[in-house]
Amino acid sequence: MRRAKRRKPKSNNNMKKIILFFVIFILILLLFLLLKNIPFNNIHKSNLQNDITNNDNLNTSTENIENNVSENIVKESRPKETPITFTMTAIGDSLCHNTQYWDAYNKETGEYDFSYVYEDIRDYTKYTDITIGSLETTFAGEERGYSNYPTFNTPDSLAKALKNIGVDIISLAGNHALDYGYTGLCRTIDVLDDAGISHLGTYKTAKEQEQLLIKNIKGVNIAFINYTYGTNGIPVPSGKEYCVNLIDKDLIKKQIQQAKEQKVDIIVACMHWGTEYRTTANSEQKELADFLFENGVDIILGNHPHVLEPMEKRTITLEDGTEKEVFVVYALGNFTADQRDEITRDSAILNLTITKNIDGKISIDKVDYVPIYMYKNTTVSTHKFKILDIEKTIYEYESGLNTSIGSTTYKNLKTQLEKIKSILGEEIN
Repeated sequence: MRRAKRRKPKSNNNMKKIILFFVIFILILLLFLLLKNIPFNNIHKSNLQNDITNNDNLNTSTENIENNVSENIVKESRPKETPITFTMTAIGDSLCHNTQYWDAYNKETGEYDFSYVYEDIRDYTKYTDITIGSLETTFAGEERGYSNYPTFNTPDSLAKALKNIGVDIISLAGNHALDYGYTGLCRTIDVLDDAGISHLGTYKTAKEQEQLLIKNIKGVNIAFINYTYGTNGIPVPSGKEYCVNLIDKDLIKKQIQQAKEQKVDIIVACMHWGTEYRTTANSEQKELADFLFENGVDIILGNHPHVLEPMEKRTITLEDGTEKEVFVVYALGNFTADQRDEITRDSAILNLTITKNIDGKISIDKVDYVPIYMYKNTTVSTHKFKILDIEKTIYEYESGLNTSIGSTTYKNLKTQLEKIKSILGEEIN
């Protein structure tokens, strides 16, 4: 019997195949990983660098955007410079004769009330940007006795009445400033302070005289100066020369220079000058006007003659060759008074429309006025005095809306209107 051949076990061969397959797989895997890893690292580094660069660019871009937005916000928040326009209103002298304060006296209350005098025209002075007047009396006090020409002393309530119609500033350097001496001058200042009206031209101390009156109107700084030709022969108290500004060119130049040093935009000179009852400027007024303009004054508001005098707008050339606009009204007449001559009852409420331009230059754009008349109604026993808006009163009479005046007054108002226009001249546009 043949012995069967013995077969070698297949398990060994299989194991070898498995090991060989595993080795090959490992080698292939290592090779793949090796080949894969080199470019991956390079690409990763490149991408990482790009990401960093892109992030930096993004941060920079974001920062720039934020900066631009911030700058735009700042630019938008800054106030844009634009021209500033405002209206300056001026009125004539406030006198108070005895007939006026008698008429204002209320026997029941024992007080003096002047408010009714201004009812027809108060809106013209109350709602303007700034209103300037001139005082031709004193507030020396009741105990010294109220008085008439030639030395005036008026009830304090006149100051309150002027404040209530919008008067912001009153010039006090006038020929009646010392009617009741230095003490009367000082008390007048106190009364105006109590009424809330700014004032200039008279002073209680030398220090006060050195402080210019400067008002800021809508961002425009305006300096006011005030001088008088004299004090009716009443001597200025020795050692108190500061108490009233007399027309003195050295003093004027000093105060104009002071205003310039304070970098004001406009200088207004309130001048108490001229010849009484003359409706044209005299040679001294004209010479002084030239002097004031040449030294830096922009606007001159004249008073004292009790009548109107002409107004004029000029363009002058300064020493540096530049030009500027200036304005003068030589006199605005009596705002309130009880004088006999009809022409002393004529006056005007003057309005100047002024602009401070972007370059800082001042332009006087428009000058207009409201013709007014100090009416005295002799047919009534009280409240006889009233300032009339002439053109309005004429219109209302012709329309049948106003029966408080008769035909005689109506005709007289038409006559006075023509006189006012002929003296002041045409409105300036």
